[in-house]
Amino acid sequence: MNLKKIVIIFFIYFFNLNNLHAIEPSNFVQLTVNKASLILSTKSSKEEKINQLKNIAKDTVDIRGVGFYSLGSLRKSLNDEQKKKYLELFEGYFLKSFSSRLAEYTNPEIEVNDKKILNKNYTIVNSTLVGTSERPEVKIDWRIYTKDPNKPLIRDLIIEGLSLARTQKEEFASIINSNDGDINALFNTLEEFSK
Repeated sequence: MNLKKIVIIFFIYFFNLNNLHAIEPSNFVQLTVNKASLILSTKSSKEEKINQLKNIAKDTVDIRGVGFYSLGSLRKSLNDEQKKKYLELFEGYFLKSFSSRLAEYTNPEIEVNDKKILNKNYTIVNSTLVGTSERPEVKIDWRIYTKDPNKPLIRDLIIEGLSLARTQKEEFASIINSNDGDINALFNTLEEFSK
């Protein structure tokens, strides 16, 4: 069986899992990383890989949820127009940040090890980025939002104990606080990064 057939079978399998059955969080994470690895192991240009990785993120990450979490309590003081603008800017920022970082890896191998159900809405899936001669082993925990069991979504990655969502929240708060609480300063930063 050639690689093209394997890829087609994989995508059919992934599509069916996403649309017909409740997906177990560990399987969801493994399928997501396998999908990313397939893209990263191809000889496509970096730009093509980034575009494909963005599509994976749109399908598997709760970008809206991560965006509002990153704003902290400030989200309550925004009007509807500001919220809309923020979410548009945040999506562009998040997708560029996520895909460009991941595109640096040629073929990341991630092993899913265990999971811990926190409640009906959240499960932590533990995994390991397998070490190579060029990089050390890295522990990655995935915070999976499972309110809809048919459509689990990634809400956070905790890398070696460091929450990416919390770090982002602190960075955003720092930008806003250093500009006298002006949300437009954050808008400008997100817009500039996404160019």
